[in-house]
Amino acid sequence: MARWHSCNILQAAPDANRLWQFDARSGALHREHSGKPGTALPFGLVAKSWASLWQPKLNVAWLPLEKVFLRVVELPKSSFEETLSMVELQMEKLSPIPVTQIVWTLQILPQASAENLQTVIVVVAERKSVEEFLGKLEAQNYLADRLEAPMLDQLEAMTASEDGAWIYPASFNGQSAALVAWWFGGALRSLSFIVLPPGGERAKSLQGQFAQLTWAGELEGWLTAQPKFHLVADGAAAGEWETFLREALNEPVQVSKPLPLQELAARTARRAATAQSSSAALMPAEYSTRYHQQFVDRLWLRGLFATGVLYAIAVAVYFCATFLLGIQTHKVEQQVAGISDDYTNALQLKARYNVLVERQNLKFAALDCWKIVAQQLPQGISLQRFSFANGQTLSLSGTTSPDQINTLFDFNSAMQKAALNGQPMFDPHAGEPVSPKTGPGGVTWNFSLQLANPEGETP
Repeated sequence: MARWHSCNILQAAPDANRLWQFDARSGALHREHSGKPGTALPFGLVAKSWASLWQPKLNVAWLPLEKVFLRVVELPKSSFEETLSMVELQMEKLSPIPVTQIVWTLQILPQASAENLQTVIVVVAERKSVEEFLGKLEAQNYLADRLEAPMLDQLEAMTASEDGAWIYPASFNGQSAALVAWWFGGALRSLSFIVLPPGGERAKSLQGQFAQLTWAGELEGWLTAQPKFHLVADGAAAGEWETFLREALNEPVQVSKPLPLQELAARTARRAATAQSSSAALMPAEYSTRYHQQFVDRLWLRGLFATGVLYAIAVAVYFCATFLLGIQTHKVEQQVAGISDDYTNALQLKARYNVLVERQNLKFAALDCWKIVAQQLPQGISLQRFSFANGQTLSLSGTTSPDQINTLFDFNSAMQKAALNGQPMFDPHAGEPVSPKTGPGGVTWNFSLQLANPEGETP
């Protein structure tokens, strides 16, 4: 059961539905469910979902005993595929129904009559009956991956200590019936059904049926001695069948208990999960294909639905976030609108303050320039015009006598080198030099200086 994560075994009995779920890793019983016949099974227990992709689930259903035919054949020992081919060649002889109308499988028993032979149980079922059974399971939300006959596990677990007939009571279309397994020479020789009539002399009917079975065994050559009879049953069925068998056979009947249903289901789970081939199975191939396609379609639909839900959630989250951000933006806009007048007034006040500061700086710069001119102006040179333009250009002009021209140039140099608070007042490389002009009334002069501080601020 290595590749399976879990295995479900369903028994659809007339009195109740029983479902066992086994853990594939440990083989232990994981869950058990019992319900009324015909009712839907728990969806989460039997349905396959996305988790089945990495935790595969195997759904197995027990095919009722009345829907199968069991045949026993002995074949040469070979591989499973070769055994399958040999049985297929003999299927027309083994099947009581035309081979075009059946589904079949086989089970190889560990016991055989000779070392070079193997005992094979061939299970044959009518395709129509199987399809009807699968339809009932579909109505209960159970899509089977395999169909199995539980009697195969009961027979495989049987250890025949002596030659004889082992009788397994069962229900057969509502009638009391039994499967008879004939063990001779350490191997299973034949499987046959006996049915109790609903009324009348049941013991006499059983006697006649067993007489026919023993006669058939003698004709086939494997029944060479008087068989001993073993009843595999418990409870009320054991007492009832033991009485009928003793009356019909006039032979002692040994009673033993069958495998419990849970253990029988566990054996079926192990056998189904380790099946060697699916080419011969009681499950029609078209049903397996359809169930697989339904599983894939269901995954796609669920994936699309989940994607749609996630998309809807994402859109809802987006619109909620947008709405909240819109509210916050509106609040900020209201706050901005509330302080916009104050902000505008603050800007105006700042601009006025800057203008006043600039005017104050220019005023002080002009006064500083006047002070320096007053300090540096020599005797004999008259100042007629003092101009302070653009907050950085000082222009001076006046008159002097021709003999004071050198003094005028010294005045210009002194002005260029003038300092205030230890810093140069004017830029020595800027401004216009002295340009004296001699006229009838004397010498006229003018020159300009550029403040070292372009903003007109005092250093």
